[in-house]
Amino acid sequence: MWRFLTAPFRGIWRLIDILRQLLANLLLLVLVTAIALAWWLSRAPDIADGSVLFLAPEGRLVEAATPPAPTDLLQGGRGVSEVVLDDLLVAIRRAATDKRIRALVIETDRLGPAPITKLAALREGIAAFKASGKPVVARARRYNQAQYYLATAADEILLAPDGYVLLQGLARYGTYYKRALDHLGVKVQVFRAGKYKSFVEPYTRTDMSPEDRAVTRELLDAVWDGLRADVAGARKITPAAVDDYVIGYRNLLAAAGGDTAAMARTQGLVDELMDDNAWAAYQKTRFALDPAAGTPSRVDVDAYLAATADWTRQDGGAIAVLNAQGAIVDGEGPPGTVGGDSTVAMLQALRDDPRVRAVVVRIDSPGGSAFASEQIRLALQALREAGKPVVASMSSVAASGGYWIATGADEIWAAPLTLTGSIGVFGLFPDVSEPMQRLGLDVDGVATAPLAGALDPRRPLSDDASAALQLGVEHTYNRFLARVADARNISLDAADAVAQGRVWTGADAKARGLVDQLGGLEQAVAAAARLAGLSEYHRVEAEAPLPLRLQLLQQLMPDLAQPSGSVGGQWLAQLRRDALELVSWNDPDHLYAHCQCAPLAP
Repeated sequence: MWRFLTAPFRGIWRLIDILRQLLANLLLLVLVTAIALAWWLSRAPDIADGSVLFLAPEGRLVEAATPPAPTDLLQGGRGVSEVVLDDLLVAIRRAATDKRIRALVIETDRLGPAPITKLAALREGIAAFKASGKPVVARARRYNQAQYYLATAADEILLAPDGYVLLQGLARYGTYYKRALDHLGVKVQVFRAGKYKSFVEPYTRTDMSPEDRAVTRELLDAVWDGLRADVAGARKITPAAVDDYVIGYRNLLAAAGGDTAAMARTQGLVDELMDDNAWAAYQKTRFALDPAAGTPSRVDVDAYLAATADWTRQDGGAIAVLNAQGAIVDGEGPPGTVGGDSTVAMLQALRDDPRVRAVVVRIDSPGGSAFASEQIRLALQALREAGKPVVASMSSVAASGGYWIATGADEIWAAPLTLTGSIGVFGLFPDVSEPMQRLGLDVDGVATAPLAGALDPRRPLSDDASAALQLGVEHTYNRFLARVADARNISLDAADAVAQGRVWTGADAKARGLVDQLGGLEQAVAAAARLAGLSEYHRVEAEAPLPLRLQLLQQLMPDLAQPSGSVGGQWLAQLRRDALELVSWNDPDHLYAHCQCAPLAP
């Protein structure tokens, strides 16, 4: 009888189970089809003889792409596009020796924020391409300063008739919060070691300190001198003519009747004015390209890299390159930061990998947690003790905690205009007791010792806690000096003389013994191979793989994974990066080796 009563339910359950299996199989089929379709669409194209490589970077230049979070993909991107510098350099380098590539075209309209060190590296790569005898042409509807600096690497610069070349010089302005904090009653207790450690000044001053003003002026002058000389040399005009264009822009524009494009041509900054139709006709005549009809002879960087993927050498020993990009934080760290634990884990894996013979750590960081910086330095030291040489390669910024990391290497390489040094330490502690009292909020309780509950921002910082924090800052600064002195084989006094939070360019740092050699990533990789005794070697990228769920999301939603380049998206992305950096400040001792030195950009 019971079997009779349950029989219909068993039938329904079997039906549900069959439907469940069908849906699961259907989902699996859709997933496999999507992945196969993505692979088919991304397969390497053939490169025709007489092709032209188009260098059209979209977004900001970075050392490594920021890994997306699941919400990024589901919400439609990260806000600002990113283009990896090394991808562009590899494509240019391969195209120089590729007989199928006849020329290089640079289109800069969508190039976003770009530190001068990265632009200089691109210009060097383009100069090597030109040395092969192949022409380089740059064209844009308009050029801002960074875009124009890149374009000057070309043999010929073209501009739209309604465009402009905007050269403005360099500036650095910061926001100072002291008056606002005073108005709110918020007190920021500052503890620092280093005369020039200016990171804390926005919270303690209403303007730039004389020390910070002097250092910043020197840095800006050094960068501008280099940029102006590069532009003048490329355009065969005098540096004074560049200054006249920048300083006398208003008068020159008035003389040109307000025609910015004609003014740029008259002053020798561009060669020809071409609208979109004339540019299309130029491509037909010069390169046999038809932009309207489409042609396989136009090759973009991504397609070219895919088509030449088999050019990557795999012979000889492996030199691993690990990117340390972003603020240094304790623990794993969110995307876009250098997590102490996650970076140490990757370095330990490289130490234990028998295929890896040496490591290059590519640093693009203003610093951060002193504790995490020391953990990463120790991991680099362990690599060296295991017999694997380590070379630090500095990108746009390798300062404060970024330099702390570099002291763990056998050799330090930097670009001439890298911002480095900033050897100093600080601590910040907010006191919101006064605003709480204004709101009628009282804090009271008991403690078993003077320091119990001392770091509660609702209560004023006690004298004991203040003294302890300052002593901790000074001790950490002395440890930093000891790391520098030991790594650079100098005395503590000599280390202190180039420290005190002072920021140096790469060239100045080399002159003062903080850097061994000037050069880019490729030279650093070659140096690592030399230290490892390798005559033949190949490079491998050391990076943590994306979780499977993110890989699937990227495959299933490729369009959503592409960041937006809108102006609003750029502002929101910048706000997001700033907020993430603020909340990621998690040093266990509240001590930071961080530099207020954003990459200098034209």
